[in-house]
Amino acid sequence: MTQVTERGTRLSAAPRAGVRRRSPAAAACVVGGAVAAGLGLGFLAVLVIVLWISSPYPDSGPGGALHLAAGLWLLAHGTELLRYETLSGVPAPVGVTPLLLVALPVLLMRRAARLGGASDEDDEEVLPATAVFSAVLCGYLAVGALATVYAAGGPMPADPISAAWHVPLVAVLAAAGGVWGAKGRPLGPLPHWLPGGVRRGFVRPRYALALRAGAGGALVLLGGGALLVGASLAWHGAQVQASFLSLTGVWSGRFAVLLLALALIPNAMVWGAAYALGPGFALGAEVTATPMGFAGAPALPRFPLLEALPAAGPGTPLTWAAAGVPVVAGLAVGWFAVRRAREVSYGETALTAALGALVCGLTMAGLAAAAAGPLGSRRLAEFGPVWWATGAAAFGWTLVLAVPVAVGVHAWRYRPAEGPVAVDAQAPVGDGWHDSGVRELRWEAMRKASGTLVPEILPEAVPPVAAAVPAAPVAAGAPAARARRAVTVVAGLDLGPRPEPGAPPVLPVPPVAPPVTGVRVLARRKPPA
Repeated sequence: MTQVTERGTRLSAAPRAGVRRRSPAAAACVVGGAVAAGLGLGFLAVLVIVLWISSPYPDSGPGGALHLAAGLWLLAHGTELLRYETLSGVPAPVGVTPLLLVALPVLLMRRAARLGGASDEDDEEVLPATAVFSAVLCGYLAVGALATVYAAGGPMPADPISAAWHVPLVAVLAAAGGVWGAKGRPLGPLPHWLPGGVRRGFVRPRYALALRAGAGGALVLLGGGALLVGASLAWHGAQVQASFLSLTGVWSGRFAVLLLALALIPNAMVWGAAYALGPGFALGAEVTATPMGFAGAPALPRFPLLEALPAAGPGTPLTWAAAGVPVVAGLAVGWFAVRRAREVSYGETALTAALGALVCGLTMAGLAAAAAGPLGSRRLAEFGPVWWATGAAAFGWTLVLAVPVAVGVHAWRYRPAEGPVAVDAQAPVGDGWHDSGVRELRWEAMRKASGTLVPEILPEAVPPVAAAVPAAPVAAGAPAARARRAVTVVAGLDLGPRPEPGAPPVLPVPPVAPPVTGVRVLARRKPPA
């Protein structure tokens, strides 16, 4: 009776132990997501409070500063804020997201998901990826909902509809990246509900190369945009300085303007890339700046980055030179799309380059959508690049250039050797061994020769080895190393070391020939038992 009672207790307690192990892990993931959101809010709150304390003319108390910090945190996720204090009395939306502020919530959320998905060797039960993803997302969105409600009482409340899908979108992308990183696979396993053909297709090397090529092209475009913006700021240095000094006369206000300009630098890089691609960016209703011309800016607010706009009028050769940025991006996509394998066909290489161009276009379309937004109503309702035009231009530029470049690089890298390889006893040892195409031909010749010559000379019990022909009779008293030296000649290709100067030339052995007398076979013998 005692044994039966003990066994029953153990069987009934086992599921409860598993639940206890799993519940704290899920609760820790929820707390991790909430802490990630709280850290982002706390950082912006401290920054805003410091600026409010140092300001000689505070407009509101600390409560207003905290409400503004919550609004900035929501703006960092792409949420539109509403500004009620306008001259017309109509609420004006503010939707241009400083992309540098997006990095903080994304990094914190990704870190929380990665820590929650990391498995411990001591734990028998580990939360699955879907549970970690849901738990971390739940904690983050709970804090986001509270921040949205709290920001509603401030001077710039958030639009609830905009916050309802912008905050979850950023949180989902960041949490997915963190969970995949915790599992040790950057791309992560594909869901099981996808068809088998789709899952097998996505594990092909072409997709990894396409992602790398597209990311490389997007980085080149962003770097070119940063170069254009920096050059324009240097060209209009006097206007930039005058605009910076005229906004405010106190150091705290200038420090706030400087922080805002730094937070908008990634936006300026995307705008510069869109300008180089051709569609340009909008500066209000029916006003667009492109390399072909600029009709003039409307009544824009004074800001240092806006002073870098091109001069009004038709395009000049200096503005047309911006087209060199997408050209370099297309070359980069084509270069990274080439696989280092001879068996890849030209069609496969062209398809990989086309997919890389598609990835580059989608990336630039997403960045353009995130970098644009309204700055007000009516004339300032459209501000920034148009996402679909920027993505289409990036795809077109890179597709036209990347496909021929990738095919050309593939043909040049794996071109066959020119002419037969001659055996020259006076040539240096490493001459031509690593030339393009020669190394593969040599290995192919070795493989074929090992299947024809070796079975005829060696017994079946002895492992196949290379046949060697003595270079010359060795004189008595010569060193042992020189006495054992032999030159292996397979299929007319010199595969061994060259003879020393003055030594008689080595005669090649034909690929298929009867056993030759005097041929030595070098084989490993088993040591005596």
